[in-house]
Formats: sequence, C-alpha cells, structure tokens
Amino acid sequence: MNSGCNFEGCTFAETGSCALERDPVTCEHRIISVEEHNLGGAVLSTSIADGDGIGSPVLIHPEERAALPPSYTLGPDAISNMMASRYVTVVSILGDPDSGKTACLVSTYLLIANAMLKGWAFADSKSLMAFEEIARGARDWNEGSPPDQMTMHTEMTDERRAGFLHLRLVRKSDGRRFDLALPDLPGEWTTKLVTNAQAHRFEFMKAAEVIWIVLDGRALADMERRQALIYRVGQLGGRLKTMFLDRLPRVLLVITHRDTGEVVEAVSMRLVAELQRKGIEATIVQVAPFSGNDTVRAGSGIADLIEATVATTRPAPDFWPDSAPRENSRSFISYRRER
Repeated sequence: MNSGCNFEGCTFAETGSCALERDPVTCEHRIISVEEHNLGGAVLSTSIADGDGIGSPVLIHPEERAALPPSYTLGPDAISNMMASRYVTVVSILGDPDSGKTACLVSTYLLIANAMLKGWAFADSKSLMAFEEIARGARDWNEGSPPDQMTMHTEMTDERRAGFLHLRLVRKSDGRRFDLALPDLPGEWTTKLVTNAQAHRFEFMKAAEVIWIVLDGRALADMERRQALIYRVGQLGGRLKTMFLDRLPRVLLVITHRDTGEVVEAVSMRLVAELQRKGIEATIVQVAPFSGNDTVRAGSGIADLIEATVATTRPAPDFWPDSAPRENSRSFISYRRER
C-alpha cells in the first residue's frame, strides 16, 4: 500500500501516475488527506503530478497586503499625486546642522497633537509614524528631567531624495483647510549647497511655495559667530537666486532658540539687508520649539510660523480689468498683450 492510494502496487506517490490509468481525482482507491477533506475534496494547487515532490507546501501562501498605509515619510512621487487631487503647500526647509529644523517640525506636531497650536486644529496626516519617529527624543525624559537633545540628527535612508512629512490643518478663524508638505532634511544638504553648489537634491524646491531658512538664534546672539552666520545666509541667498532666477518662492527666516533671548533689531536688519543685496525679500519669524525657562513657553512662535507659511502676499491680478474703450481698437485680441 502506498501513501495516497490503497491499491496494492500503485506507485502514484513516486511517479505521479495512476496504476489503473485513471484520473487520480476521481479514483475510488485514492486516500483523501485531512487538508483536502477540510477543503471539501478540492484539488490542491500543489500536486505531485506537477513535479513538486513530497514536502512541498500544501497551500500557496496568499499575497498579504497591509490594511493601512505605513504612514512614514512620503516621497516626491506621493506628494505629486496628492497635489493632483488638491492644493498642497510645499515648504522647503534649509539650515545648517543643529540649527533647529527638526525641532520646529517636532514642536508643530506635539502642539497640534495636544490641541495647543493656537488658531489651528488637526485634520489629517499621511505620515503620523514619521512624526512619532522624530518626536521620540522629546518623549524620553529621565525622572522628570528633559534630555540633553530633544531631537535626533536627521539621517536620510535615500541620500538622493527628500522625505516629506504631511499635515492637514484647519484654520479656526475661517475654517479653511491647508495641506502642508514639510521635508525633514539633514543640515549637511544645506552646507553642501552653500559650499559646493550641490543643488541636484533640491529639485523638489521647484514646486515649493515657501522656503524656511532656519537659523540658530544662539549663534546670532554670539558676537564671535554672528558675522559668519550672516555671511553664510547671503551665500545661501545667492545660490537660491541662481536656482530660481526670477521665480523664487517666498522666504522666511526662522530664528530658533527664542527662549535664550530675542534677536535685536540691528541684527535682524543686517540679515534682511544681506538678502536684499541678492535681490531677495525675507520675513523674520522668531520661534522657540522647546524652552529652557519659564518666561518663554515651549512652542512659542510656531503658530505665527504656520500662519506666515500659508499667507498669500501676492495679490491675484484682475481677471478682466476695466478699461476705457478706444475707437477702432480690437480690445479682445489685444487683451494683456502689453503685460
């Protein structure tokens, strides 16, 4: 007696052929396995006749698909698909290492997660796990004492492509919804852009509506480091002017570490003047993503930064401006020709 058949002398288990030249599915001598019995006698997809041999899997492993998206950082392609369905404000975030770029993102996430971002409410996010990942350092306190560093240094899994964080916020004053695409980039990218003009990684900036240039407020308060930083801001402005020519997005100078002291007006004017020499107009926003004292609250200025990011400063032109009619003029054909 052979495995799978009770007919004496049958070699079906070895050869896969019925000794009585019958169909193995309908042969009355065939022994139905427990698995086939549970399947109602159905023919298994992996049979010996197909040459799979003994020990092959009884059932084909079904293709598994995640029920929910992973919600980590989004690639440029995902942002492009999102922009095809609704308006998305793409932000480019530049700054030297340890200037506070990731801290601004973490502070924004923690404020909105606790309903503490003044004037704003949370609506949706396609990258919650990515926000949780970068916010982990701010959650790990030792016996009530804050960590030495709230955020970890940003490292990219793909050195050539930016990873975006997504937030959809509702402005309470008018109920408008805004989708923000915020890249968390290593400071070394900005350093190489300034020193070596390596701009190939910043192709996504062509779709950006706003540029954040994040500056360490402690360096601006230090007389020995201040001038070097202001000079580097001017260099960065020159690189951006070369990249965008006359289509440069709005520029926000985001000065962090507001808790250590406000930047004096003279320094602010020097920063603005340095960029104006490059033909760039900039707005200064001072923030304190985290705070080391009780005078300035953690997250101070973040709401103002979001408001400045989505603000529309360029008035839309008249779709059909009024003009006095002229005799023998073809106004329809000449419309906007002189513009």
